[in-house]
Amino acid sequence: MSYWMDTAPAPARRPPLTEDTEADVAVVGGGIAGLVTAWELARAGRGVVVLEAGRIAAGVTGHTTAKVSALHTRIYGRLLRTRGPEGARLYARSQQDAVERVAGIAAELAVDCDLERLPAYTYVTDPAEAGALRAEAEAAREAGLPAAFTTGTGLPFPVAGAVRVEHQAQFHPRAFLLALADDLVARGGRIHEDTRITGLTEGEPCRLTAEHGPTVTARDVVVATHYPVFDRGGHFARLAVHRELVVAAPIPAEADPHGVYLTEEEGTRSVRTAPYGDGQRLLIVTGEKFTPGTGGDVPARFERLADWARSRFPGIPGGVITHRWAAQDTDPTDTVPLVGRLHPGARHVYVATGFGGWGMSGGVMAARLLAARLTGGDLPWAELYDSTRLWSAVREAPAFLGHQARTGKHWLGDRLRTPRAGSADTVAPGTGAVVRVGGRPCAVYRDEEGTVHAVSARCTHLGCLVAFNAAETTWECPCHGSRFAVDGRVLQGPATRPLPPREP
Repeated sequence: MSYWMDTAPAPARRPPLTEDTEADVAVVGGGIAGLVTAWELARAGRGVVVLEAGRIAAGVTGHTTAKVSALHTRIYGRLLRTRGPEGARLYARSQQDAVERVAGIAAELAVDCDLERLPAYTYVTDPAEAGALRAEAEAAREAGLPAAFTTGTGLPFPVAGAVRVEHQAQFHPRAFLLALADDLVARGGRIHEDTRITGLTEGEPCRLTAEHGPTVTARDVVVATHYPVFDRGGHFARLAVHRELVVAAPIPAEADPHGVYLTEEEGTRSVRTAPYGDGQRLLIVTGEKFTPGTGGDVPARFERLADWARSRFPGIPGGVITHRWAAQDTDPTDTVPLVGRLHPGARHVYVATGFGGWGMSGGVMAARLLAARLTGGDLPWAELYDSTRLWSAVREAPAFLGHQARTGKHWLGDRLRTPRAGSADTVAPGTGAVVRVGGRPCAVYRDEEGTVHAVSARCTHLGCLVAFNAAETTWECPCHGSRFAVDGRVLQGPATRPLPPREP
């Protein structure tokens, strides 16, 4: 289980939507982007309702590593090339603004969320890459961040070079958001959990339809579901999904590296710590990035990540890993998040997505931007993040076309490929497989007690074939990242309908 989920248990469930209702603004999604947007709007006097398919702060936000930083790997050199100096400066300014906003909200609400201010590092161990990091440090500094190149870090192993940026942060995201949700309700906002939205009618006003019938009428709608559940702006063609694994273990407080760290080496390795009590810190290591449904032997990936943590941080008592979980993110094909109108013709529906693994700062940035727009203002970086932009997609066509080719390969290939014929008898206990039963692809899982769970193997989003993730006991779609429980329930969108049951 995620450390954040384990240590900030949710309060009593907030009631699902059971009857029609109205609001000035309806926010779909109860993660950091949705909740902070709703809170900012309620603070400005708007009537807000939040509609969450599961539990608030329990999806992507509940499984993040919760680094709050404006240093996003090597983004500033790329932004200088693709957006120019002003675009890079606006990106840095908006992301650092989000870092400060998190700190400001935590102080305003007196939230005990383990917020710590400390430097962020992007590092390499390969000497051949040190020059590239020198250039990135200069690009980040030119963008306005307090950045510097260094070869000295708090890591217990040598690095060939690192970009260091001061005044960043880390925190406990669920503790932060659960307190913010309480304040949102105290300001008159409403939150409905277990309320999956499946329909949207745009107009003046707009109308949202929940899975079991009730509707919400609102002047404005914000879609903050991480991956948009409504594809009216071509976002599916511009977002690539990746999943990363996380392991955590206590280390002595004196072994704390005093910073948040990231390298793109070895399939990405991210390091931070959190307060753990009794003279210890919790070491949190992330990596082993893969597209959902294509991770292969995910348990082996977890072991590789755990072995890396043990070898780099020998102070882990007995080498015991106490927590394992996974996080999912969406990468925009042109680097910059998509925040603004849902599509070019939208007048009252907005979207926030594509945070590229930096959802803590990106989600708060998006909330600030959308709240300003919905209350009659605007922020200087609104055009940079414009969700309907086309010029940048053309400029970075290779990444766009590469993503389309990979998705198209699965979408078309899954219609031409015939799963092997079989039956539930061929699936061993504790495993899952896609087999052809009665001419149709069937996703079959047999639990440890021998009970068989069989559902359609075609994702209810666009029909790609799902694959089994043995580490998390889930079915995952490689096209757009939808995830399902073994009984077919939707765990993560963009799919909104479950996998229908099948006779094995």
